[in-house]
Amino acid sequence: MNRTLLALFVIVIGFGACKKTTDPLIHYDEQKAIDDKLIQDYLKANNLTAKRTDNDTSGVYYLIKPGEEGVGNDLFTSSTQVTVGYTGRILTSQTVIAQTNEFHPSYRLSDVIRGWQLGIPLMKKNGKIRLFIPSRYAYGPYPQDSLHLPANSVLDFDIQLYNVIN
Repeated sequence: MNRTLLALFVIVIGFGACKKTTDPLIHYDEQKAIDDKLIQDYLKANNLTAKRTDNDTSGVYYLIKPGEEGVGNDLFTSSTQVTVGYTGRILTSQTVIAQTNEFHPSYRLSDVIRGWQLGIPLMKKNGKIRLFIPSRYAYGPYPQDSLHLPANSVLDFDIQLYNVIN
């Protein structure tokens, strides 16, 4: 009887060790590496020299072309309201997922995706920026059906800042 229980125990432990991990931190780190490679490969393939926001820790890259910096010295907080025009694309396919055209919506900075929260404060009024946003600073592992956006999508946004209200 003891040998049977011991054999059953060994089998259960053996099969348990073979299953995939469900540790979200491991999946986060794996996706982080995938996203960073996608962005770096895209920048290299398109001969773009982008900077990273906040000292290389976020993985959000940005480009501000000379002459498109904008003017002013607005301060940004989480309650700052910004009026923007933008085109958002999936980086890997360049499929447009959102575009404002002539309509320029306003958002409170705390209500937008984290990639925008990091990138928009780098701008000045009437400035333009291009943001390359890893999935963890966009919608992460959650698909956005209304945008036809798959889970873990890396995004590419062109944003123009029309107004800043504190």
